[in-house]
Amino acid sequence: MSTSRPTARDVAQRAGVSRSAVSMVMNGTAAGNVSAAAQERIREAARALDYRPDPLGVSLRQQRTGIIGIVTDEIASSPFAGKLISGVNSAAADRGYLSIISDIGQTAFAGPGTDREEHAIRQLIRRRVDALILATNGLRTLRVPKPLLTLPAAMANCRDAEGLLAAFIADEREGAQRATEHLTALGHRRILFIGGGDDEDAIPARLAGYHAAMTTAGLEPLPPVSAGWEINDGFTAAQVVLTGTERPTAVFAANDRVATGVLLAAGGLGLRVPQDLSILGFDDQPHLAEATVPGLSTMGLPHFDMGRQAAEHVLNLLDGQESTTNGAMIHCPLTLRDSTGPVPAGFSY
Repeated sequence: MSTSRPTARDVAQRAGVSRSAVSMVMNGTAAGNVSAAAQERIREAARALDYRPDPLGVSLRQQRTGIIGIVTDEIASSPFAGKLISGVNSAAADRGYLSIISDIGQTAFAGPGTDREEHAIRQLIRRRVDALILATNGLRTLRVPKPLLTLPAAMANCRDAEGLLAAFIADEREGAQRATEHLTALGHRRILFIGGGDDEDAIPARLAGYHAAMTTAGLEPLPPVSAGWEINDGFTAAQVVLTGTERPTAVFAANDRVATGVLLAAGGLGLRVPQDLSILGFDDQPHLAEATVPGLSTMGLPHFDMGRQAAEHVLNLLDGQESTTNGAMIHCPLTLRDSTGPVPAGFSY
């Protein structure tokens, strides 16, 4: 059996195009020369054959390094949003690129006077990355560091306060609305939102979705209980609200860690989940949401798609394609497990 590497001629034959068309697509000069349909056939053929152009030859011809730089606050060092990096890597690999990450810590992008992100961006530019992606662990609105504007760039899980760059973020409002609709469809009328603290981006969006669903169902939204983002915050808040005279039949938690705290508090108070209390989280955090007993129903965040779409955007810019988007609001997936169920039998509002 032959073990020779596939060639551009093999790709051309499979895609039904000329060898020069393959070269233009792989070299990033296809815009205006090769139709979009033919470009897609070439990329599909390259993936099927596991064809990769010689990176040294390509970089010499294009005066490119074939590398995308990613600057993050703490994604690479946190278990939470790692799929965003996987999404970037997936899109990059499909186009013959690699990515390198500069993870500069959770206090990055904290406000005026913070220059670590600008330093990281300049360092990546000095190492001749071809494009840049700015990504954050949670939804943030940022002022774009000026060096980021010197190369094709995009934002993932964060947005630009001035609208200078395309931003690819989760549609958290719509996700929260569907999460609340899941609870109202189960018959719940007393649904309480717990957690989140003073967050300026995600919590307002999630609360807006909660309010929209409650209003559409003809229900009165309950005043939200402001807590932090951690398990102990959910536990402490739940110990108060679950012992009141008008306790909720369902809790929509700001994230899965808060939802886990509510679950622990409910168990300590002798409440069964979901028979006595339904609990729904947000984030679908790996190694947590599926590991609780019962497993948490939760609205996920599309980290992989945010990363992949941001990378595809900058790669299209490198290929000379005109940008037609300011980014995208990406659909959040609802994952149902065992922590949500019908309103308790015989419960009277």
